[in-house]
Amino acid sequence: MENLADIGMIGLGTMGRNLVLNIADHGYGVVGYDRDPDQVKALRDETDRPEIMTADSIENLIAQLKIPHVLIILVPAGKPVDEVIQSLKPHLKIGDILIDGGNSHFRDTERRAESLIKHGVHYLGVGISGGEYGARHGPSIMPGGPEEAYKLVQPILEAVAAKVDDEPCVTYLGPRSAGHYVKMVHNGIEYGLMQIIAESYDLMKRGLGMSNEQIDEVMTAWNERELNSYLMEITSDVFHETDPKTGKPLVDVILDEAQQTGMGKWASQDAMDIGIPAMTIDTAVAMRNLSLEKEERVRASRILSGPDHTFPEDGGQYLEDLYNAVYMAMILVFEQGMSLLHQASKTYDYGLDLAEVARIWRGGCIIRSALLTTIRQTYLDHPDLANLLLDSKLGQKVDSRQGQLRKIVTLATELGVPIPGLMTALAYFDATRSAWLPANLIQAQRDYFGAHTFRRVDAQGDFHTQWGKEQKS
Repeated sequence: MENLADIGMIGLGTMGRNLVLNIADHGYGVVGYDRDPDQVKALRDETDRPEIMTADSIENLIAQLKIPHVLIILVPAGKPVDEVIQSLKPHLKIGDILIDGGNSHFRDTERRAESLIKHGVHYLGVGISGGEYGARHGPSIMPGGPEEAYKLVQPILEAVAAKVDDEPCVTYLGPRSAGHYVKMVHNGIEYGLMQIIAESYDLMKRGLGMSNEQIDEVMTAWNERELNSYLMEITSDVFHETDPKTGKPLVDVILDEAQQTGMGKWASQDAMDIGIPAMTIDTAVAMRNLSLEKEERVRASRILSGPDHTFPEDGGQYLEDLYNAVYMAMILVFEQGMSLLHQASKTYDYGLDLAEVARIWRGGCIIRSALLTTIRQTYLDHPDLANLLLDSKLGQKVDSRQGQLRKIVTLATELGVPIPGLMTALAYFDATRSAWLPANLIQAQRDYFGAHTFRRVDAQGDFHTQWGKEQKS
């Protein structure tokens, strides 16, 4: 067959279809397939470009590809990915490359890669961030897996990725599941940042009595300063949208229930598994869960009381404090995510270059932010830094704003406005800067009831004490 395609796309939903168009924009031939024939028809109806072909079966898809076959799988995580792989196996040849571009759990990626390499097939776990717009115009791409397979697809990935300072927002991250792990942590950071922004909105709305228009003005101004970021930009846009049904601001008719796809939860879970405190990310996941308990919250609001949301007379002065509090908290969210990547790189032998991670996050992805330029430079200066706060420049940015964050936490407490993300960010800061923590008492209690032993400040080794004359159950 003439005019064989360079790459195949399995899954022609929003992300897959837009990525097909992006690939074709850069001169590569691509063939699209979806088990739903309506999705295939939709792609055919959208474009008749010669670079874009479609297939009505797996067999037809494979027949239209160059060898080695290169295929991107963009279907929902979990069982659907395994089903696609099973359908492909009879048609794959040694040296073929499968790219899982979905939000798969990193342990699933490990399992699939191990299984496929036995058949001589390379499996790349590739995180893709940027949503519909990013897929069409340039996402941030986070690939992991066999480096020799990455090099074969590198020109395509670099072509379709977002560009910042003429650099493509893609780089080889490491072996096996490194790409999907980095994407998981990206989403964990995303959860934390979104929680912080939502809390600042709540504090302005219920705490300071500001209108949507006023909040929009504040967040627009924030986005023109150090807080410049994609999430801050779209937050301002949200306030401009009007509900066509009611004529009200659309944000006011959206039910206060935040859903989640699971990657933030996975990041939180693995942080606990490998012993990294990601307190603000944990809190963001918990608050999404709490938001879903709508019926219970409504009932509780009729039973439980709190302080009145009395607007402070000098409420305007708190806006600059809130800006600095949010900025400090956002740095701490990034710090928790990067510390998780630092430890995971050692635990899972990924060999991550955190300066490169920060670089490819500067464009295309959901957490792109002006902060990432500073974070990248920090890792260029200190490649093996375990905690970003240990860098004098970045640490000073945080340290100099602690007074404003403390002021905002105090205000919110007095008004009864819940800001757990900001509170845990402050607690994380205070715990990190503490040379001593009360964990000695916890360890004494553990030794008391469970003979778990303890270490001493003045001697090496593990010790146990017979606490009291009578042991209590």
